[in-house]
Parts: sequence; C-alpha cells; structure tokens
Amino acid sequence: MEKLHRIGMAGVVSALAAIVSAPAGADPIADFYKGKVMKIVVGSSPGGGYDTYARTTARHLRGYIPGEPTIIVQNRPGAGSIKAANFVYAVAPQDGTIIAAIQRSAPILQIMGGKGPKFDATKFQWLGSLNSDAGALYVWHTSKIKKFEDAFTTPVFFGSSGPNDTEFYPALANNLLGTKFALIKGYKSAPMIRIAMERGEVAGISQTWASVKAGHPTWLPEGKIRPLVQVSLRPVDDLTKMGVPMMMDFVTRKHVLPEYSVEDARAYFKLMLTGKTLSRPYTYGPGVPKARVAFMRKAFMSMANDPKFVAAAKREKRAVLPISGEEMQKVMEELAATPKKVLANAKELIRFRGITKQAKINLVKVTTKVTKIQRKGRRMFFMHKGKEIKTKISGSRTKITIGGKKAKRSKVEVGMTCTFSVPKLGAEATNVDCK
Repeated sequence: MEKLHRIGMAGVVSALAAIVSAPAGADPIADFYKGKVMKIVVGSSPGGGYDTYARTTARHLRGYIPGEPTIIVQNRPGAGSIKAANFVYAVAPQDGTIIAAIQRSAPILQIMGGKGPKFDATKFQWLGSLNSDAGALYVWHTSKIKKFEDAFTTPVFFGSSGPNDTEFYPALANNLLGTKFALIKGYKSAPMIRIAMERGEVAGISQTWASVKAGHPTWLPEGKIRPLVQVSLRPVDDLTKMGVPMMMDFVTRKHVLPEYSVEDARAYFKLMLTGKTLSRPYTYGPGVPKARVAFMRKAFMSMANDPKFVAAAKREKRAVLPISGEEMQKVMEELAATPKKVLANAKELIRFRGITKQAKINLVKVTTKVTKIQRKGRRMFFMHKGKEIKTKISGSRTKITIGGKKAKRSKVEVGMTCTFSVPKLGAEATNVDCK
C-alpha cells in the first residue's frame, strides 16, 4: 500500500510539473499564424476598387492576428473573379493562410447556375464585407444619351470586363425593360474601360459609384460624366441630390416588357441587387478549420470598425460599412434557397443578348531608359517629354522580354532601354521589351 501510495503521489507530482512547465500563454491561433505568409487573392486587376480595399486590408489586418503574420496581395483577375474564386475554393491551401477578395457578382453567378464557377457559394466560409455599395450606369459627357429614358430609344455602347456588373445590369435593363444598351467586350478591368471612355471608344459603363468617385474624383465636378440611373436597393445621397433616378423607378407597367409581370421583374432586380449589399466580400475556402474561421471573422470585423482603418480607407476614397461573415453566410444561404425556376430565369436575364463588339485596345508605346525600379519590379519609372512616369508591372499580365527573350520583371534594371506598351501613361503595362 505504501508503495502504491508513493507511485500515486509521483503521478500527481508529474502531472503538476507538466502543468507548471506548459507555456502560460499557449494559443493555437497564435502558434499557427506566427511567422506565416498569408495571401489575399484579389479577383481583379491592380488599381480598381477591389484591389485598393485589399491592399488597405493587408496593411491593417495583420495587427489583429496574434503572431502578426506577413500579408501580401496577389491579383488573379479573370472571368469576373471566377478564376480567383475557383482557385481559393479548390486549389489553394485550406489552412487559413489564403483569403479570397472576389467580386460580389461571382457567388451570385454560381447560385444562378452560370458557367465557369467550380465552387459552391454556400460552402465558402465568408469572413465579411467591407462595404454595402451602390452602383450606377453613367456615360461620358459627349454621349447622345442625356438621361436613362433616352436608352429606350437610342442605342449606346458600354464597356464590359466580363461577367460582372459591367454586363449584368445593361443586360437586365435590356431584357426586362427594353432598353437598347450595347456592349464592347474584352476589357480587362473597369480602369481600362474608363480609359476607353476618355478616348471615345465607349460611351459608358456600369460599376459601383464608389469606384467612380475614387478612380476619377474630378470627373463629376468637371462635368465629364453624366450618371443615368442608380443601381441599388437604397438611394445614394449625392446621386439623389442630383436627381438621378433609381433603377426600380422604371420597373413599372409602362417600361416592363409585356411578357413579364411587374411583380416578376421587381423580383429579378431585387435578387441581383441584394448581392450589391455585400459589395466587398472576403472569404476562406471550405476546408479551413472552423476555429480559424471563427477567429478571423472577429479579427476582420475588429479591423473594419477600427477608426484607423476607416481613416486609411477614406484616404483612398473608399467608404467602409462592414457586414459580418455570419450575416453574409445567411444571405448566401437565403439566395441559394430561391426557387430553381426563378434562378434559371434570372440566369438568362443577366445574359447579354444585344449588340456586341470586341474591344480594340489602343496602346501607347514609349521607348526610353528605365530611371527607377520599386517593389522588386512591380513599379517602373521612365522619362517621357520631361516628366517621370510611373507604370505598374504585373507578374502575370505584363509580358516582359530582354534581348528578345522572355524574362521576369525582377531582371529589368535601371538604365536599360525599354519599350513600354501601356493603354495610357501611368496605367499598368501590357508589354515591356528591353534591349
């Protein structure tokens, strides 16, 4: 008995020793993220609204994660963010190091049964949205279209960057209301469409109003653009003050095509516009451990409500009106529960069936010496007509050659003579050919 007592006491002592020797602040979340490199995969090109929000998020989110991992942004544009969504859902590591920042139209397209998505929007683990946005259809000041009513009688070409807002809302207006919007397809991003507007290649675009103001804040005050209609369930104050009508104002018996009831037309518009309330969505893939998802949802909302983050976004001319990941998850499930017949009809209604043309991208070519390189080749500078010009260099979209041979951007050096091909001075280069 005495021997057993000694063994029992020894076990207790060992257990106590183990408890005492265990790290007092042991934290599985901190242990995992410490020293990690995280990526925010953006389904859009650099320079647009999604990219700007993501880069601001990358700078601030790490401060809310124990271990403060490095967070970098990786652009993976294509098919209205479908390419990025498919990657994060099925290819990227499901460990909590990869976050997707995709266009809000991507999950809606999947729920409607569109071609391209290889994911289930309800199985994504949504972290939250940074804003509840409103859109607008607007035209360049030289357009023959003066107001939305003119689109019912006068054809007008808008630019499209592939299945997203630039295409969906002109399609809905045509297919349900009988407007005469036409599309020029093939632009890589909204910034490229805006360049095309300045050149007179397209008359207008459908996109978020926040992106319009942030991308070209002087356009409206200088009278260079004319908003036609608000694309939202809630009116935007500055557009309303200008007298810009809501899209829903035109969903009446006067405008809805005879084959549709007003009630059905309103239901289709509401289905699409609900997605706009989740305008800057972030998500984890379906296999990320639940504990890390729960933690990151809290971290995301803490960051989004931090005055420092809000101020940083404001400096980039981006508004912040966050929506929680839990709320987003609920909305996705509700949308997915929409009757299949309604979804099938909506899928057809957002398919553009009007006049289309293919974009011809006119490039500016400048042959000069590289004067400065930043961020390992992501930014290059050159002189043109006495001014130093900065251009963005993409690792995937910009084609680079040195001496006629394919090369990486990191191999370009200051002093090299290169030909920069850009849609506009200061925009991302499509080609850099160096000697």
